[in-house]
Amino acid sequence: MNIHEYQAKELFAKHGLAVAPGTAGSSVEAVTETLAKMPEGPLVVKAQIHAGGRGKGTFTDGFQGGVKIASNKKEAEELAKKMLGNTLVTKQTGTQGKQVNTIYFTKACDIEKEYYLAILMDRATSQPVIIASTEGGVDIETVAEETPEKIIKIHVDPLMGIQGYQARQVAFGLGFSGDQVKQMIKLLGGLYNLFWEKDCSMLEINPLVTTAEGQILCLDAKVNFDANALYRQPDIMELRDITEEDPKEVEASKYDLNYIALDGNIACMVNGAGLAMATMDIIKHFGGSPANFLDVGGGAKEEQVTAAFKIILSDPAVKGVLVNIFGGIMQCDIIAKGIVEAAKNVNIEVPLVVRLEGTNVAEGKKILTESGLAITSADSLSDAAEKIVDLAGTEA
Repeated sequence: MNIHEYQAKELFAKHGLAVAPGTAGSSVEAVTETLAKMPEGPLVVKAQIHAGGRGKGTFTDGFQGGVKIASNKKEAEELAKKMLGNTLVTKQTGTQGKQVNTIYFTKACDIEKEYYLAILMDRATSQPVIIASTEGGVDIETVAEETPEKIIKIHVDPLMGIQGYQARQVAFGLGFSGDQVKQMIKLLGGLYNLFWEKDCSMLEINPLVTTAEGQILCLDAKVNFDANALYRQPDIMELRDITEEDPKEVEASKYDLNYIALDGNIACMVNGAGLAMATMDIIKHFGGSPANFLDVGGGAKEEQVTAAFKIILSDPAVKGVLVNIFGGIMQCDIIAKGIVEAAKNVNIEVPLVVRLEGTNVAEGKKILTESGLAITSADSLSDAAEKIVDLAGTEA
């Protein structure tokens, strides 16, 4: 789960991390009220969406940039009104962009140098890893490709936590000395505690800056949380902004379905994450393009299957549906009943291919046959994929 920058900055401040004073508003009235709380002087006006590249983004009305510097409060308010309710398109949003519903104002600071700092999980070692670089303000992927020697990577033993020598290693590696070393050690300690205590999967500050006065500040903040751990983070769940998420994914979460929207035209409904991945792969193999990842789980009930069917059919890009079920805990007759029930409530106008195998497969096939639905049966996964690609057509 992602949160907005202003929410991340509030978390940073609670964990003792140095951030510039800031406040947010989600309406024209709130913008006016929140600006009154800000000090006089230059302000940074930031559009709040769950995507990077805001500063270089373009609004659909032609207005350039989702991050602007205003010389005073009046100018900041004018810029905010141009952004609020407008749709911002960045390299991470796709051409459809994202609507800006909140504006964040921060005090502008005199930047001396920019750095990159992040903590994330290294899946290869099952350990948190600190990544730092003197090349702040630049995509870390670009730094890794062009100047990999400028990246510092330090793994942290989860049983030990971050150690003083590791924090000093980062500080010295970034070229800090004197009081800035102490600041960096404190910042890393607070950042790691936040990462660990709140079940984060990634914390990123780009840029981390030093000011002309020698202070180290978190100028930006991007935080992602492990969705599987949110049940023990109720305060973090309150920060969720469902307007930033795909409506289909939001609806799927209500039924505990594992759904991720993709940009293809063949919808998939599968039980088991591994089987779902294999199903998407074989659709691609036969020239098709999956419209989603959907794992209904090993013990899904009829209600969940019905909900899953409605969700995948709500995508206008879908030109065909492939249901691939290997019945173990999930019985084939339950899936069949779910498909029939969904058909009673959803107007199915696209080809439907179903491959059932496993527990109660005979009963499941009988239910589908007697339903009167236009269903194409398949005997194997490759047979099912080949048939749905042929019926749905390859995506242009």
